[in-house]
Amino acid sequence: MAGNRTLNKAKAAKQDEFYTQLTDIEKEMRHYKDFFNGKVVFCNCDDPFESNFFKYFAINFNSLSLKKLIATCYATSPIVYTKLNLFGTETVASTEETEKKPYKIEITEVTDENQDGRTDLADVEYLLRNRKNALTLLEGDGDFRSDECIELLKQSDIVVTNPPFSLFREYVAQLINYDKKFIIIGTINAIHYKEIFPLIKDNKLWIGYCNGAKTYEVASNYSGKISFEKNGTRYVKMGNTFWYTNVDIEKRHENLVLYKSYEPDEYIKYDNYDAIHIDKIASIPHDYYGDMGVPDGFLEQYNPEQFEIIGLGNGDLAKEIGITKNYRGRTDLAYTKDGKQKCPYSRIIVRRKVVENHED
Repeated sequence: MAGNRTLNKAKAAKQDEFYTQLTDIEKEMRHYKDFFNGKVVFCNCDDPFESNFFKYFAINFNSLSLKKLIATCYATSPIVYTKLNLFGTETVASTEETEKKPYKIEITEVTDENQDGRTDLADVEYLLRNRKNALTLLEGDGDFRSDECIELLKQSDIVVTNPPFSLFREYVAQLINYDKKFIIIGTINAIHYKEIFPLIKDNKLWIGYCNGAKTYEVASNYSGKISFEKNGTRYVKMGNTFWYTNVDIEKRHENLVLYKSYEPDEYIKYDNYDAIHIDKIASIPHDYYGDMGVPDGFLEQYNPEQFEIIGLGNGDLAKEIGITKNYRGRTDLAYTKDGKQKCPYSRIIVRRKVVENHED
């Protein structure tokens, strides 16, 4: 029975694995290059055989001046050995047990092993094959919650990966609990989670520079809907992901430029909460200092020095800030326009911070 449970768990995990493309990782990571200097980077949801997170940090190990790169995975990927063969063809063909085991990779240096004038994955592959202490089998299952992986987490400075979306709450909770820096991908809907939104409100987590990847690679045994296939590789399009981080970034200190003036007749007030409805971010008035309901996309431009997040405009979290039941009997924001009652799509309640002379 225990074996069946493990097998079922692994099968479920494979349906939650979306492999981020290297170009999308590069677009986001270029904003953090100075931060990585001297750091131990941990990719704890990344099979080194397939992960582009591992590939990115291995290739850029020297240019980022990393101290160490660690990568672990829950279980061997269904596309194992197709991108980086660390054991050699003869080993792969003959060692069934090896193919089933999760691995840990630790890299402390990347040198030009093949002397071709550059350091790349060929050098990393050579280094790992010839220095066995760099690549070892894990004793457990490689789950990020396992004792082995937690010990590695304690040794790290920052975690960078694409964790399973279904475990996002638990994954972030662990990072916060161990006071770790992170740059990770999650769904946009995660901002509404009761475990995540308070972290955003308290400035313990925020949105990175780029939207999350639009296209993810999936395994050959993925049973969900496939968007397209190219050269035998299957892809899924997802337009609903964000990069989440707690690394201080320049973007968080840039004021949102506001040009509209507040005219009471132009802004609707909610029926069940004292705030004005903001149709789009460009409509936020520069001279209004009361509560406002803004679209979720506001978080991409949120500067905590310019605005304060009051709360969420729907669900259980809305009750905490005094939003009462609307005409549908739900604790969601509602307004009346042209005699008709409506509920806007998700809104975040924010308030301008009063600065000297009200200057932006």
